[in-house]
Amino acid sequence: MSELLFEDIFRITGMDPDGKKFDKVSRIEARSEQFDMYLLLDVNTEIYPLSRDDKFTMALASTLSLDGTPDDGVFDQSGRKSLADKYEYVMYGKLYKYADDDDSGGSVKIEVYVSFGGLILLLKGDPQNLGNLNLDQRLYLLMRKVK
Repeated sequence: MSELLFEDIFRITGMDPDGKKFDKVSRIEARSEQFDMYLLLDVNTEIYPLSRDDKFTMALASTLSLDGTPDDGVFDQSGRKSLADKYEYVMYGKLYKYADDDDSGGSVKIEVYVSFGGLILLLKGDPQNLGNLNLDQRLYLLMRKVK
């Protein structure tokens, strides 16, 4: 089975905190249940509609291969089962910034920034929960709504 680098369940606490910038994209704010992570994420809500208080599982993985085989950088059109089959919304991007959060009020927090072709992810929390992530790493973001 493919090893996920991060996975948690989030609840959306806010939508478009700085106002709606694009017709088909919303910026969601969410808080995770297990690791108390803060999430800011741009989502194409035309193809994956989300609302305030929705719950979803969000995972980060370095490959979609179920056996953990590294990706070769080419889209696999074979129809073979992959990790993406277990989720409803998938994006591919690059971790471009890894920073300490100086405003964390005494507890150590880090911020991880990933770009998915212009859609941005900010994930902030305890470094132990994000220790598997590295600068310039290619990542898949996988989401599935939870009832």
